[in-house]
Amino acid sequence: MASEGAQQDGTDPKVAAAVAAAEAAGPKSGETVRIDSWIWAVRLIKTRSLGAAACRGGHVRVNGERVKPAHSVRVGDEVRLRHEGRERVVVVKRLIRKRVGAPVAAQCYIDNSPPPPPREAVAPAGIRDRGAGRPTKRDRRELERLRGLGGLGGPGGFGGSGGPGSGTTPRP
Repeated sequence: MASEGAQQDGTDPKVAAAVAAAEAAGPKSGETVRIDSWIWAVRLIKTRSLGAAACRGGHVRVNGERVKPAHSVRVGDEVRLRHEGRERVVVVKRLIRKRVGAPVAAQCYIDNSPPPPPREAVAPAGIRDRGAGRPTKRDRRELERLRGLGGLGGPGGFGGSGGPGSGTTPRP
């Protein structure tokens, strides 16, 4: 009977069963969950220790306030997490303590995050095609110029730098 109701909602019965199992293992009504444990359980971060470190570093905010790892999170709280160069903004929909699969985790929060920045379509500088052989001196100088390492005539190079041994200072 429970799986028929899940199919009428348009959700996968396996996901619905996993959500029910996660809620059964979660806190009872009126109880709360630690923020570091919750952001790990809903897969916003990879490990709970990373979640605790993010809280201690000030990268986690609940309802606009910086929180410690043991802060209690409740249904309806807004959680802001800065992680790996991206800010995630989620609203807590369900409280869970155990880490669950991605489809189940997605049903435990409402994601209000801004879209991630688009990836650059340009090939990274300094990577050669496989089988292109050894770079020529000209290729090597171009690669060094693109990487910002200098090279002949560039910053830190030998051409016209005026440093010792360049022939620009008179010898005694």
